[in-house]
Amino acid sequence: MTANKLDWFVRARYGIFIHYGVYSLLERAEWVLNREAIPVVEYKRLATRFTAEKFDADELCDLAARAGMRYVVLTTMHHDGFRLYPTALSDFCSQRDLVGELVAAARKRGLHVGLYHSLNNQTDQPDAVAALEDKRAYEQLIANTFARFRELVTRYNPIDVLWYDGWWPFNADGWRAEELNAMVRDIQPHILFNGRNGLPGDFATPEGHLGAPKPWRPWEACMTLNDSWGFHAGDHHWKTPGQIADMLATCAQGRGNLLLNIGPRGDGSVPAESVRVLETVGEWLRRCGEAIYDTDPFTYDLRERGEHRGDWSHHGLFTARGNSLNWLLRLWPGETATFAGLKCRVRNATLLGANQKLAFTQTNSKVSLTGLPPQPPDPVCPVIRMECDQPPVMYLTPGIREPRVPHPHYDPCPSDLIH
Repeated sequence: MTANKLDWFVRARYGIFIHYGVYSLLERAEWVLNREAIPVVEYKRLATRFTAEKFDADELCDLAARAGMRYVVLTTMHHDGFRLYPTALSDFCSQRDLVGELVAAARKRGLHVGLYHSLNNQTDQPDAVAALEDKRAYEQLIANTFARFRELVTRYNPIDVLWYDGWWPFNADGWRAEELNAMVRDIQPHILFNGRNGLPGDFATPEGHLGAPKPWRPWEACMTLNDSWGFHAGDHHWKTPGQIADMLATCAQGRGNLLLNIGPRGDGSVPAESVRVLETVGEWLRRCGEAIYDTDPFTYDLRERGEHRGDWSHHGLFTARGNSLNWLLRLWPGETATFAGLKCRVRNATLLGANQKLAFTQTNSKVSLTGLPPQPPDPVCPVIRMECDQPPVMYLTPGIREPRVPHPHYDPCPSDLIH
């Protein structure tokens, strides 16, 4: 994949993930078929109840745009085999083309489009378990899988990302992943792949945590807005707008993307709390988005090495853009804010949103900003932009330890990323 085809993805920074399917009717998240051992015959009857009467692709894409997102990824088929579009390959599907509606709505708003599609199909025969034990079953499974993906990328052409998932129990050879990718690229040469068919893909997809690959390559962290991917009526553990801003800042540091998930109800409507959080973050991005979008990679020049971890991330995160250093303050310090370790000179400082110039002093690597409001001036996350005399670099002075990242990085490995 050439760099210019990846450029939009590297610059996107923020996208919406939508987990929606027939499982949404049961209101117990997307793994309900498997977790509750529902008989397949009984589960398939849900298709007659799936009308998606409140699914509105235009409203969903408007919400994504208001939230400051630049792309959308929809679950066209989860592991349960139910497709959100009419298909010639199965009667377990929506009679309404929800995928086509979303693709059209996204295109009208300039949003890039990714389609999630599971390799696995737990309600079809032969399934992957049967294919482990019988060569003829395996060949039929692979033929069925290739037919599904061929139909999907032929029907919705062009799209920007094919988002694989559900690779167990096979590796790349078992899924014939090289052949599968080649078939898809023959139909859509421009398309990007994630790394969940056993191959590395065009970008890394850490799930449930944030961390740039080392060595760096394009990446996207997929995270839930509460604790569930598909709609769960009992899950009210919503992340705050401040937590989302913090995740965006962490992704911006590592020049990666945040793919933030919502789970519509069975009728297709979006929970009000999801709307509130996304819109609040969108308003913050309109005030402070320069600290998130189009950032440069930002790391620390370590001067003290060893086993220590922590502790600047407790107070705030830094992002860089050209000669600008942005300080996103998790905890507001009051009328004075100080940090050390800056390996350049600050020329001026501004409180974003308020566009207020700030007084400061700098002694060697130590910068103190004074005259700040006593209370946090932004309800989501205050940001101070410092213009420097060169692209900013920060190092760790003796006694200051390496900043902690939320979780150690690991590449998406087919054995431990399942949703």
